[in-house]
Parts: sequence; structure tokens; C-alpha cells
Amino acid sequence: MIPALVTLLGFQLGGEVVSRALGLPLPGPVLGMVALVAGFALWPRLAEVVRPVAQGLLGHLSLLFVPAGVGVVAHLPLLAAEGPAIAVALVVSTVLAIAVGALAFAGVARLTGDDEGPRRD
Repeated sequence: MIPALVTLLGFQLGGEVVSRALGLPLPGPVLGMVALVAGFALWPRLAEVVRPVAQGLLGHLSLLFVPAGVGVVAHLPLLAAEGPAIAVALVVSTVLAIAVGALAFAGVARLTGDDEGPRRD
């Protein structure tokens, strides 16, 4: 278990070092994850070593969201004051996202010449 945790944290640390040293706009943990996937491809044994710990972490992933929930509860007065504006922003942005997605789909269908709809063969 300890070697697997050291491996995961080592890749995260390596990604963070590379990201900060090169001034990349990509977060270090993302770079570390890419390097970890590359490591899995190069050394399949590495995946077998990390798998039990990774499955354990994923099994308890919901615990990592507790701090965010506590933050929301700690700011309930602010949320109550700004709630209507947040609700309007959520509804409007959702409707706009659906509309833009539909327009983009229709545009691509028109460009590819497949604007007659689904085929019934």
C-alpha cells in the first residue's frame, strides 16, 4: 500500500514541479496524471501495484467533497441573498447552452449534407 501511495504522490509531485518550472498553464496534478498513464503503458506492472489503492480511493471519493459542502453551508446567508440571481444565471446559461448545442448540431448537419434527419433503412 505504501509503495502505491508513494507512486501516486510522486507522479503528482513530478507534474507539479514540471508545471511550475516551465510555467505551463496546465495544473501539475494533470501533468502527473498524464505521466502516470504513460507509465502504465510503459510498465504494465505499475498499474497492478497502484490498482488496489486507486480503487480504495475511488471507493471513498465522496468524502473528498465534504469540505466543499461545509463551505456552502458556511456561506448560507450569502447564498440566500444571492440565490435568485444564481438561479436565474443557472437557468439562462442552461437554456443558452442547449440552444447553442442544437444550432451547432444543425449547422454541422447542414455542412455535411445530412440535414434530412435520421435514416429509416
